[in-house]
Amino acid sequence: MKITMKLLATSCLTLTGAMAHADGHMANEMTIVSWGGAYSNSQQKAYHDPYMEKTGVNIINDESSAEAVAKLRAMNEAGNVTWDVVDVVAADALRLCDEGLAMEIDPDTMLAAAPDGTPASEDFGELLVGDCFIPQIVYSTTVGYRTDLVGDNPPTEICAMFDTETYPGKRSLEKRPIVNMEWALLCDGVAKEDVYDVLETEEGQAQALAKLDTIKDDVIWWSAGADTPQLLADGEVVMGSTYNGRLFALIEEQKQPVAMLWDAQMFDLDGWIIPTGLSPERQARALDYIMFATDTQRLADQAKYISYGPARASSAPLVGKHAELGIEMAPHMPTDPENAKNTFLYNYEFWADYRDDLDAKFQAWLSQ
Repeated sequence: MKITMKLLATSCLTLTGAMAHADGHMANEMTIVSWGGAYSNSQQKAYHDPYMEKTGVNIINDESSAEAVAKLRAMNEAGNVTWDVVDVVAADALRLCDEGLAMEIDPDTMLAAAPDGTPASEDFGELLVGDCFIPQIVYSTTVGYRTDLVGDNPPTEICAMFDTETYPGKRSLEKRPIVNMEWALLCDGVAKEDVYDVLETEEGQAQALAKLDTIKDDVIWWSAGADTPQLLADGEVVMGSTYNGRLFALIEEQKQPVAMLWDAQMFDLDGWIIPTGLSPERQARALDYIMFATDTQRLADQAKYISYGPARASSAPLVGKHAELGIEMAPHMPTDPENAKNTFLYNYEFWADYRDDLDAKFQAWLSQ
């Protein structure tokens, strides 16, 4: 009965939201949640500023995306959803959708068509991995290292992260199981195509944590995407994981003595969800923003400020030079053929199914 009532309420909200959109009755302020740092800066320039100029709406930025699932669960439980549009990775979007915390999106009515009329569903194609997820970018989690701290033997493979003899010093890794457990198994001899089959088992999870145990005392754990770039800039770590766009900003914009290790970079998708539980006026505003911010030109515009590949096929030909540096952006994308020689494809469905359990196991391991 609860589920039926919730679905009915959601359907009514979607209908009234669509009517509010048609009537032009939209909220004049919205809170958009993202990841901060260079990434939020790219969104500000490509999306928020032009949208505010066009509509007069006031956009409030929140940098809580790393905690989006937990916070949206709590807001929903309290009946007080204060966020309007939330930037999340694909696996988190699938979880939020499954739990009824994100509204379903019909791409061909709620997202703009490509300039040549190609429907959004075809333009985004296979990157539409969930019913509630609106993709923005293809990015990767990879490793940056200090060129002045690795001697004459710079690392070329991901397993340098576990080689403290050749590369002594602190490392930084994200304070969650995703990526870390996959890399640990790869560097413990598990074939790339077998990683998720192994990670489904208790033995495989123990194997990954045992491999991470070998460097645990040398790791500084990070929670925000800006942490590793700062640690590298300060020389506090010899190498660390973060998102490729953050490393691009560190290397090309800040001119730090840092290089990127593309080996076993983990491809992922990032994009928007609209929370359920918004008033019709707020939902209408969120849908209007999404229609604007995910069109072909806007996604290409974001690539002028950060090295993430736009999620629309029609945006790719429009990616040119960095807006401020004047350098071609294509060679800095994770999808560039030279950079993508040995990628690791993130399994969204695996992490949607196992994330809560492995989060608990990983945090328990961290506290030991």
